[in-house]
Amino acid sequence: MQYCRFLSVVGPQYGAVIPRDGELWIEHLLPAFEEDPTAQPNAASFLPMPLAHARLLAPVAPPKIVCIGRNYRDHAAELGNDVPKEPLLFLKAPSSVIGPGEAIQIPPQSKRVDFEGELAIVIGHRASKIGPDEDVRSYIRGYTIVNDVTARDLQKSDGQWSRAKGFDTFCPAGPIVTSDIDPVAGPGLSVTTTLNGETKQHGHTRDLIFPIPELLRYITAAMTLVPGDVIPTGTPAGVAPMQAGDMVQVTVEGIGSLKNPVA
Repeated sequence: MQYCRFLSVVGPQYGAVIPRDGELWIEHLLPAFEEDPTAQPNAASFLPMPLAHARLLAPVAPPKIVCIGRNYRDHAAELGNDVPKEPLLFLKAPSSVIGPGEAIQIPPQSKRVDFEGELAIVIGHRASKIGPDEDVRSYIRGYTIVNDVTARDLQKSDGQWSRAKGFDTFCPAGPIVTSDIDPVAGPGLSVTTTLNGETKQHGHTRDLIFPIPELLRYITAAMTLVPGDVIPTGTPAGVAPMQAGDMVQVTVEGIGSLKNPVA
């Protein structure tokens, strides 16, 4: 299954996304997953449309965003950090989420704001203390793309990361959520970030220090995950600063591309 969230004449709606004649279409409406799972979609005036013609919103409205720091060796090295001995968790503010095409805003408090392209897990079922022999895939609704935008200078000066990672607009997500890929059992997925068309990051999820099953077991040993929670899995090497007027695009194999201007 693939789905998106888009702005319709009656407000935000979730839609099933299917390929049609080589193009992705929003075929029919779906329940509002995170906002109110019992609510029925408002089908008034809805007609199937190409995904490219829709005003896309972030496909998730997460109760919480649990991020993984330094989960690629090369990224840890480029920032002069040791590889963590266990997953390094931090929380990103849900209010930082924006959708495809929305502008990342450079805050006046920071002199360096970096992109960090990532594969992100979307939780589908309540998960607490996942056992060592449980198949973590039963808790996963699907996967999306996240740009874990970071005020790098504030990250260093603050010591903890809440402000540097949590500014409004610092979590672009989208364009869709898909369960049609399986980076747990499959060969993994490539993660690429371009800035103004120039490739800056090119990594692969097979190089994750802590793979997805280990991440979910580690997180749920400490906190309960609920439907709609988002877990960005870490960024490859190649992070770099953005400036107003730039265009940043994160592409994850099997999902698509998330593109955002910088303002």
